[in-house]
Amino acid sequence: MTASRPNLFPSAEPGGRSARDDRPAVLQPPGWTVPKGYANGMTAEGRLLVTGGIVGWDEEGRFADGFVGQVRQTLLNIRTILASGGAEPHHLVRLTWYVVDIEEYLGSLKEVGRAYREAIGAHYPAMALVQVVRLVERAARVEIEATAVVGPPRGKG
Repeated sequence: MTASRPNLFPSAEPGGRSARDDRPAVLQPPGWTVPKGYANGMTAEGRLLVTGGIVGWDEEGRFADGFVGQVRQTLLNIRTILASGGAEPHHLVRLTWYVVDIEEYLGSLKEVGRAYREAIGAHYPAMALVQVVRLVERAARVEIEATAVVGPPRGKG
């Protein structure tokens, strides 16, 4: 039996466009339980924007305090990079999270969710979360890679 949750995302049209505009569309196989906080897959058409591994420091290289603070700053940094490439959070199609302590992540889910919604909004692309031994920046608790696709506005191309 599958869980019934409202679909907050537009479904895919041929060519990878959402039914609403230039936003990517969620791929939700029929009969599958709708995941909470991420998508099983995304489809999009347009210009690709890819970040490197982004960490939770400010413009001067100072890390935010604590795990949740670093998550918030990392997501805000991603939002800034998106904007510099002409994209917005709703263009995200994938986030890959690297954390040094999975228990720290799991123990902070509510706060992480709040920080995510504050920075990105109610848009949940395909995501993966991986625990790693450490990150290149020793003070980093989390690093996130982002992929976005910016399509032409509906009716233009």
